[in-house]
Amino acid sequence: MANATELRESIMALTRQLRRHRSDNGLTLGQQQVLGEVSRAGVTTPAELAIRMHVRAQSLTDGLNHLESRGLVARRTDPEDRRRQLVEVTADGVALLEADRAERDAWLNAAMLDTLTELEFNLLMLVAPVLRKLADGDERPLD
Repeated sequence: MANATELRESIMALTRQLRRHRSDNGLTLGQQQVLGEVSRAGVTTPAELAIRMHVRAQSLTDGLNHLESRGLVARRTDPEDRRRQLVEVTADGVALLEADRAERDAWLNAAMLDTLTELEFNLLMLVAPVLRKLADGDERPLD
């Protein structure tokens, strides 16, 4: 269990650093997460988005409204079921996400080159797909 604690704490510390090296684009962290999830999902409904994010659809309303008012997402009626709305990222939303990701990638790359030895850098690159596998794995309920 101590190994898992060390890994979790290390990942969380890195996550905090990545958040600190994000430009101020006027979005809250929650709004940025919604925008990113819409981008990964492609065209989706608020209900499907809520399932992906493990929240209630109602809790996404304010964030989606803000993103839409900024022109970062667009909503339209589902042609197959006119009761549903479809949400997708706009070109401006894609541009914001790409700039945000590029900034964090640049910081992380510089930090890795400045901080890690060549062996540590290479080990980290070997571990990256393993961490992705953990992140993308089936969710299991905690006991």
